[in-house]
This record gives sequence, structure tokens and C-alpha cells, in this order.
Amino acid sequence: MLLNRISLRQMSAVGAAAVVAGGMFTVSAFAQTDDLDPRQAASAAVPPEQERAQEPQDEFFASPPAVDEAERESLREQNRDGLRAAAEESVQSASGTGSEIAEPEPEPEPEEEPAAESSGGSGGSSAPAPVPAGSAKEIALQMVLDEGWDADQFHGCLEPLWEKESNWNHTAQNPSSGAYGIPQSLPGDKMASHGSDWQTNPATQISWGLSYIKDRYGNPCGAWSHSQANNWY
Repeated sequence: MLLNRISLRQMSAVGAAAVVAGGMFTVSAFAQTDDLDPRQAASAAVPPEQERAQEPQDEFFASPPAVDEAERESLREQNRDGLRAAAEESVQSASGTGSEIAEPEPEPEPEEEPAAESSGGSGGSSAPAPVPAGSAKEIALQMVLDEGWDADQFHGCLEPLWEKESNWNHTAQNPSSGAYGIPQSLPGDKMASHGSDWQTNPATQISWGLSYIKDRYGNPCGAWSHSQANNWY
């Protein structure tokens, strides 16, 4: 047992001596070279992996070169000029004129229609329709003006009054009462005081009717107001 322990110790000592001798041989081999760098001799026994690890790494992410403030402002101005040029080019291409943007033409304003004149009478407020020449209405309008009344007495009052009574028909006759003509005289022969042709002549009937209205109501609008309130005049 003791012999085995001694032999193991001897073998360990022999191995250590061999390692030291090998290292010294390597150093002496490098020492024979005239230009040998002592650091090369020291690193001769270092494994290649450790040698690569000790080498300084290349500066891969190098810092950008310093730029002064004047150069930065010059770059900003160039960017602004480029943006302005691009904007002008886009505006010119969109307008199609090359220099100016065409303004839309203003739409014409609609023409206002003339407001209808008020008749001033109680018969309505719309503008009066033109009276046909030679008609019974034209004869009545002229007689109203000759009487000293204004045109509103005809358009606003007399015209709707006799429209309601006879539709301005000089031969109209009420079958129940016997009233006759444009003013619906009752009886019809009352109009003979203004002419024997009272049955066929509209002018004779109109002349009698205006005299009746003037004596009883003062003017056509007075007669029209009474007719609206009582359905007769």
C-alpha cells in the first residue's frame, strides 16, 4: 500500500517536470532569434483562442463626424428650398396654367321677380290681370275712373263683386229671383232707366250698376264689403 502511494507521487513529479521542461524549451527556441520580442515569447504558450480574445476589437460603430452649426443651417435651408420647389410644382400641375390658379367664375344671381302690387281694396292683394280691350270689364274700368275712383276700386272690389254675381255675363239670369245682367238687377227692367237696350248692352247694365252702388254704398269697395258680410248687395 505504501509502495503504491510512493509510485503515484513519483509519477506526478515526473509529469510536472516534463511540462516545465517543455515550456523552457519553447522559450529558448524563440530566444535564438535575433529580433524576438519578449512579449512574443511570453505569449507563445497562450492558446490561439485567448490570443484572439486579447486582440483589440475594431471600432465597428464609429461616431459620426462632427458637424458645426453653420453646416447644419445650410442643410436645413436646402431642405426648405426643396420642399418649396416641390409644392410649387404640384400647384402648377394641378392648375394646368403653369403659373396661376384659375378662379371659378361666379354664378349669376337669380333675377328677382317683381313683387305683386297690392290692390288696396278688400277683394284681394295680387296684381290685377290685364283687362281685355273692348270687354265688359274694360268698359267698367273706364267708367270707374270717370267717376273719380281709383283703379283699386275696380280691381279690388267691383271686379270680384260682379264675378260673384254673374261672372260678368250680360245675359245671366237668376232662375229663382229673376235678377238679370252683369249687376244682377232685381228686377232686371230697373236698368231701363239707363237705356232701352238694357237686356243686350253691357255698357247700359254697367252704367246702371255703378249708379246703384254709388247711391247705396258710396263706392264699389263699400258694396263688396257688404256682399262679403251678407252674401248680397
